[in-house]
Parts: sequence; structure tokens; C-alpha cells
Amino acid sequence: MKVMVAYVSWTGNTKKVAEAIFSAIDAEKDIKQFREIGSLEGYDLIFAGFPIHGFGQPAAEARSFLEKYCEGKKTAIFITHAAPEGFVLVNEWLKDCKALARKTKFQGIFDCQGQISDDQLEMMRKSPDDRAREIAEKIAFSSSGKPDEFCLKNAGIFANKILEKAK
Repeated sequence: MKVMVAYVSWTGNTKKVAEAIFSAIDAEKDIKQFREIGSLEGYDLIFAGFPIHGFGQPAAEARSFLEKYCEGKKTAIFITHAAPEGFVLVNEWLKDCKALARKTKFQGIFDCQGQISDDQLEMMRKSPDDRAREIAEKIAFSSSGKPDEFCLKNAGIFANKILEKAK
């Protein structure tokens, strides 16, 4: 089995998860950023990773990548977001991300919290919306140092489960 771990990462969070998945795979494998990929010909399984921004918006590159390269291919998705574990909207975000992969042979989805960028945090702190300012403080605290060792270990476990399923 030949595996591609492909991702886009704006702040480094998704890259860390991609590297954890890549390290856990015991098969012929490659890792590349979305922009480096010209074809997925010859790959049996794709792990596609991207961040969620702005309360649920998948990175635009994710939609394009999945539509252009992954149609009909066994594909697993991994995402990072700044929301704390148990945040009520995460399940909706996961459904939306899964819908992006509707033309693939969808294998599964993994998510974990990443550290919010300073720019995003500052924007939320300056928002006229009281709720956005309140959430900013919770996210700033809960996302510090994420993805952590626990999340990265779970990303590797996810990769191995998907590999077994895809065989």
C-alpha cells in the first residue's frame, strides 16, 4: 500500500499532526503540502489535513484539493482548530468537513485543538461581539501548547486504524 499524507498549515498546527500521522505509518509513504502535489496517481490511501478558521470554515485549499485530487480515492481527513475539547460547534464542523469528502471513498476523520494564532486571537479580543471576546480568552488559555503530545499520539493511532480499514 502506498500512502500520501497531504496538508495545508497556516500556523504549524496541522503540520505537526501531519508529521505525527506520517511517522506512525508503516508502509510506503510520502508527505507533502497541498501546493506541492501535481497528482496522486499510484497512491492507495490519502490523508488530507487542513485547519478550520473563523468558527467552522475549512481552509479554502482543502475544498480545492479534495475535489481536484481525491475523487474516488480512499481518503481520511485530519483537521486542527482552536476550539477546546467538547466545544459545542465542533461536531457541526466535522460534518461539514466530511461533506467536503463526499466524492471520495471516505475512511474517517480526526480532529484536535491547535494553538490559536496571535492575529486571530487579537481580532477576537477586539471584536465588538461580547461572546467573541469571551471565547477568545477561553481559547487563548485552552489552546496554548496545542497540539500536545497526547493529541499527536492519538493522530498516530488514528493513522493506524485507517490503514487497517483501508487494506
